Amino acid sequence: MSVLYLLDLLGVAVFAVSGALAAGHLGLDPVGVIVFAALTAVGGGTLRDLLLGRHPIFWMSDVRYLYVIAAAALATTLWVRWFVVPMQSLLVADALGLALFALCGAQLAEAQRLRGIVIVLLGTMTGVGGGVLRDVLSGQVPLLLRKDIYASAAIAGIVAYLLLQRLGLPRPWAFGIGLAAVAGIRLGALAWGWQLPAFRLPA
Repeated sequence: MSVLYLLDLLGVAVFAVSGALAAGHLGLDPVGVIVFAALTAVGGGTLRDLLLGRHPIFWMSDVRYLYVIAAAALATTLWVRWFVVPMQSLLVADALGLALFALCGAQLAEAQRLRGIVIVLLGTMTGVGGGVLRDVLSGQVPLLLRKDIYASAAIAGIVAYLLLQRLGLPRPWAFGIGLAAVAGIRLGALAWGWQLPAFRLPA
């Protein structure tokens, strides 16, 4: 089992936890918790695979993803009964999960020899798509559409990854730098309150 694969499973677990917590805020039943956890964890990757025509979809061919989602959702429902959820730790893990999902999604799109802008879009979708589905079902404006630096961090990291390869940097190095860029920008936004300017119509 590769390190990247283990990190991918960890990212799925973290996103599943965030989906389960969203379900908890809405007071959903156990089925609702599992649905929210699964959509958040693998929603973006599922959309990516459908658009790329990759069959079977990744979690169908490797059911360990489903086991991780179920375990993370169950652990979340049990944890919150007795302990406070460590939100700061979850935000850090979420930033790392975003980085990994975005760059791995970009690599899969790149393998299809697609144009750069499509690679950026599909990589970003992989990273943020599950969270968008979670927020829509929760009745919230998706984080993607707010002024928080989230999707923009994924875009910046993927663009850096592609540009560094064009400049001759070996792919593993470009991948690592792109990964660090996504996580660094997102964590910086959390630490120092960075936000994009909001568009508002004049009164």
